[in-house]
Amino acid sequence: MANSLIQLRVDEKLKTEATDIYERLGLDLPTAIRIFLTRSVEERGIPFNMKLKEDNYRAEAAVRAMREMSKTAEAIGVADMTLDEINAEIYAVRNEA
Repeated sequence: MANSLIQLRVDEKLKTEATDIYERLGLDLPTAIRIFLTRSVEERGIPFNMKLKEDNYRAEAAVRAMREMSKTAEAIGVADMTLDEINAEIYAVRNEA
């Protein structure tokens, strides 16, 4: 199979840091790039997750907590409680002491 030349420009610091990492892994930079391209073809896309950083980590954590509480509520059979029933249960627990 014929080889093809790929040229790209990157910041010198990025190249140096990436080269250092790959050398510590026993790879040279061209081999690392070939691995990336090969995995891209195998995955039919970028071979790693690409996510934007959350602007509001607390909101993300709250959503995860709510999802977990929903699963727990369904598992113990209280997912269909009305707001009045929930408030009554809270009131009862607080007044037990």
